[in-house]
Amino acid sequence: MGKKILRVRMDDRTVKYEDVPEKYRLRGGRWLTSSIVCDEVPPTCHPLGPSNKVVVAPGIVTGSEAPTSARISVGGKSPLTGTIKETNSGAKLSQQVARLGVKAIVVEGKPKNAEDFWTLELNKDGARFVATPSEWMGKGLYQVFPMLYKKYDDKVGVMAIGPAGEMKMAMAGVCFNDIKGRPSRYAGRGGMGAVLGSKCLKFLVVDDTGAPGLEVADKQLFETGRKKLTEALLSHDITKPKGALNTYGTAVLINIINEAGGLPTRNFSSGTFEGATKIAGEAIFEGNKKRLGEELYNHACSPGCIIQCSNTWHKPDGGEHTSCIEYESDWALGANCGIDDLDTIAELNQLCNDYGVDTIEAGGTLAVAMEAGLANFGDGKKAIEIMHEIGKGSPLGRILGNGAALTGKAFGVVRVPEVKGQNMPAYEPRAIKGIGVTYATSTMGADHTSGYTIAPEILSVGGKADPLAIEKKGELSRNFQAATAFIDSTGHCLFIAFAILDKPSGFEGMVEECNGVLGTKWTGDDATKIGLDILKMERRFNEAAGFTEAHDRLPEFMKYEKLPPHNTVFDVPNEMLDSVYRF
Repeated sequence: MGKKILRVRMDDRTVKYEDVPEKYRLRGGRWLTSSIVCDEVPPTCHPLGPSNKVVVAPGIVTGSEAPTSARISVGGKSPLTGTIKETNSGAKLSQQVARLGVKAIVVEGKPKNAEDFWTLELNKDGARFVATPSEWMGKGLYQVFPMLYKKYDDKVGVMAIGPAGEMKMAMAGVCFNDIKGRPSRYAGRGGMGAVLGSKCLKFLVVDDTGAPGLEVADKQLFETGRKKLTEALLSHDITKPKGALNTYGTAVLINIINEAGGLPTRNFSSGTFEGATKIAGEAIFEGNKKRLGEELYNHACSPGCIIQCSNTWHKPDGGEHTSCIEYESDWALGANCGIDDLDTIAELNQLCNDYGVDTIEAGGTLAVAMEAGLANFGDGKKAIEIMHEIGKGSPLGRILGNGAALTGKAFGVVRVPEVKGQNMPAYEPRAIKGIGVTYATSTMGADHTSGYTIAPEILSVGGKADPLAIEKKGELSRNFQAATAFIDSTGHCLFIAFAILDKPSGFEGMVEECNGVLGTKWTGDDATKIGLDILKMERRFNEAAGFTEAHDRLPEFMKYEKLPPHNTVFDVPNEMLDSVYRF
């Protein structure tokens, strides 16, 4: 683990390295970001005010040779939900920060002059502020990143906000460059890009040349664990080379969830989309094959990933259009808006990356706008025009840029699929009840990654659960939320869960990696306890911010609108929802 916390003050633009408090010594990723937020951020503060902070932290094993472990966590109080927030991404920057001996970066304070944006440079010699050139401001990130690389070299890791973050829009994400330098990897959810915008931090640029590297307490134990986890990932049907994810990407789920009747379509009015096969991962694979004249398998989003699920969609002439069309993005900008054209979805995806917004919230907002009559479902041309309004920051764009919930209020829309202000992701809770429990009770608003019950409910990974059944779904969601909180703390990608749920040796390997780095003697039970402790801590923050069990509910329309094709409502009793955090 890194040895120092880097404290970055934006009001007087000073940086200071601090020793790591003993209570944080074993913590990384989400465990560390949520801990610092809970300890230092007043729960009732305004998310865009001076008291909020942005905490950036690599995971426990990030910076090591652990497979698929380059996640970076970004935490703070969310301007979208008002809750605590941790959002993470795969990025080379995470490994660079860890190898420089930095355990966490805490961005705090607020400049008096909100017109000047700053860049923080970090390398082996320390950190310093430089003024962000005016020509880098207000432009799309695909235009700006080449300028940045010209100044710094393309080896650097970059954290950035786009125009949406500069304008402090609540759907603004935090962008990281991928291994090819694209501004395409996002800690997207919860509006943390807006918080960075409120603090006038435009870029973090990291160069780890000459870095001391990550200290590993027990190299032999770490290597034992690394081999176990690697073997599990390379042998599981979902995560192995030329397996489901490497071949078709996460968008392989489009057809699977559609067949289960749980693919939210046209703003959650149906569970099936007639155009699903046209936009699914299989269609992306075959479309690229036709346009390129050869099969194209997917690539890693960050160094050291052996799952390699990130795709690239190409134009008819073979040129690159966008990377990556994730399942969530494919659904949000596709089925949820009634759009079945991959080129249109790719353009919308590219615009989200360029302007710096979360694709899930953007697609959800477009669908609510269509519900309101701003465009017809399926009208891709109009959807692109609306996205440009967000990028320009027009009055309409400002409304839409603050998310689906605010858009619904502005236009009087009842069917707004949100919890605590955050739009639901790509799984219909009326057809998949466990994920509905997660949406309702997550500490961070509607969020599939916080407790991915889709694994047993749809994919039969880690057991099998009937998606339409109610029984034990509270317990199922709690268990997945706890496991996820721990994985988010290790620095591993959540997708290792597919392998470690089915292969006990893989789970053992993950824990042994952590023990190897830290010198601890954790067991699987310790991992579960840590996950539960993280949830309790985040829950206490939200309660102090004014949230109660009454906020752990899905939208009312899901209780009375029957969802085709199963014609079901969300009928999980409130008592079960309330039981999730009574442990």
